Amino acid sequence: MAFDLHRLLDLPHDLAHRLTRVQKRFILVPADAILVAASLWASVAIRLGMLWPAEVWQNGWWLLVVMPLIAGVVFYSIGLYRFVLRTMGRHDVIRIARAGATLALALAAIGYFNDSMFLPRSTPIIFGLVLIASMITLRGSLRSYYHWLQERGSERRPVLIYGAGESGIQLVAALDAAKQFTPVAFIDDAPDLVGSLVSGRRVHRSEDIDALLARYGVEDVLLALPSISRRRRKEIIYFLSQRPVRVQTIPSMVELVSGVETIDKLRSVGVEELLGRDAVDPDVDLFTSVRGKAVLVTGAGGSIGSELCRQIIMAKPKCIVLFEISEFSLYSIEQELANMADPHDIAVYPVLGSVCDERRLEETVRLHRIETIFHSAAYKHVPLVEANPFEGIRNNTFGSECVAKVALRCGIERAILISTDKAVRPTNVMGASKRLAELVFQRAQLESSRTIFSMVRFGNVMGSSGSVIPLFQKQIAAGGPVTVTHPEVTRYFMTIPEAAQLVIQAGSMGQGGDVFLLDMGAPVPILDLAKRMIRLSGLDVKSQDNPHGDIEIVFSGLRPGEKLFEELLVDGHSSPTAHPKIMRSLDTARQETEIDAALAALKSAVEASDLPLAYETLQNLVEGYVRNSPDSHANVMS
Repeated sequence: MAFDLHRLLDLPHDLAHRLTRVQKRFILVPADAILVAASLWASVAIRLGMLWPAEVWQNGWWLLVVMPLIAGVVFYSIGLYRFVLRTMGRHDVIRIARAGATLALALAAIGYFNDSMFLPRSTPIIFGLVLIASMITLRGSLRSYYHWLQERGSERRPVLIYGAGESGIQLVAALDAAKQFTPVAFIDDAPDLVGSLVSGRRVHRSEDIDALLARYGVEDVLLALPSISRRRRKEIIYFLSQRPVRVQTIPSMVELVSGVETIDKLRSVGVEELLGRDAVDPDVDLFTSVRGKAVLVTGAGGSIGSELCRQIIMAKPKCIVLFEISEFSLYSIEQELANMADPHDIAVYPVLGSVCDERRLEETVRLHRIETIFHSAAYKHVPLVEANPFEGIRNNTFGSECVAKVALRCGIERAILISTDKAVRPTNVMGASKRLAELVFQRAQLESSRTIFSMVRFGNVMGSSGSVIPLFQKQIAAGGPVTVTHPEVTRYFMTIPEAAQLVIQAGSMGQGGDVFLLDMGAPVPILDLAKRMIRLSGLDVKSQDNPHGDIEIVFSGLRPGEKLFEELLVDGHSSPTAHPKIMRSLDTARQETEIDAALAALKSAVEASDLPLAYETLQNLVEGYVRNSPDSHANVMS
């Protein structure tokens, strides 16, 4: 019996779901007619204090029929039956007020010109107010009923919205019309908004978030702060990352204004926003190394190389040559740049080749009359290079030597080497080979009367191949565990676009043999990074203190060649430049003969596959080089 009663109560809900828009209008029109007649009767009763005053209705009863007919024409002409009830807003309320005022004027005119009927002068005013209130109440009730039907039986997740401004109000409206989230409350930092109701939701202080999470069972926080400063945004995301909530955000104000994105296009907050520094706008005067120049980028399909190509294209070079050993990577970046650049203005030339092939490289430079080279081709994965030391040395050191020789012979204007913080007092072959590449470029500067050689040294870039951040994201998506090498390991981080922009600007400032350092901010503890990424995904860290958590963090131990922390300075001294994010290293220069002798010995060791001699040569030439991995990790056949 209880089941049958439940089905019986569900019948009106099912019927409401099945009604078409035309059918709903046929219901709304007679409902409005009844409201008009009832409002007219109520206004007279209120004015005279009687339920049925005979002096009015004896000769004026026909008004209860005529006014609903007039109302139908007025309502239709104003457009009350064209707007969708579930989206009723301020403009629709204004339409209702216009319709009520029009009917009130019509009633006043009838009373003024009809002497046979008694109608108090204040009655039309009362009638208009009662009608407007009743129509708004009816439509608001139907709107609420519709949304209740939409939510009834659904699995909409409760969410908090951080930001009770205009963007937050628009986001609530968009979410109410969708079926995924139910906004339960606002959080805002503005004291004058706290405690007020915005779009029917109460605004709370950020300090109330823990209580709100517990009260509503919230697992998601949506950021509606498109125009907030980057520093404040970082503070808010850091604050939220301490709690087990998934954080999503609406697009930026630029994307919203340009129409690229809409307010309801939510996306996950990346850890880049948590670690990012305040951005410094590029100095357009420091793009002289690429603007209007013929530019060649080695390793053009890699993480840094491809972003360099994108930034160079936007700086309007004369042409850009993509020099890359991987066919697929070359094809991918060539297709992307072809869509970015106007082929009539900027020529894009894809070239397959290795930087170790000096002849191929020189032919390319001479053919396209290259003026600037960005040398980013390198093997950079520390454990892989540690296991294949000869290939790492051959590509990173002797490949850079080939680039330097070609730059000298062809007399190009600038050659910029992309280096790494792992080149400073390295504990691995990759870092040592990159430090040797720096020395090769510095030696080339001593031989050059025309070409300006410079180097740019920076740390990890977020999102690059082999970076820890994509690895953590993949491990979290798979349910864990997240692997951290050591609880005390730290790394510097920078976004790829920022790094590429700074590399181009640093290259333009080179005067000859410069080693530029990019401001990487403060080093980031990798363990803290892993915990924040887990929490930003709306999950808990599983530990001894929290055995019921979602994702476990496992310490795998330092891999061959890895250090607990990285450095940017060899001698510990630097000087400022014209750019606030770029410094110039004051490293002590090495003797040319010393470098030549060491490179000759290293080349002999590589050609003879003599691993002990290779390690000994690296240790003699590279400042602070100390291996922390056993010989068994190296593949001497490489």
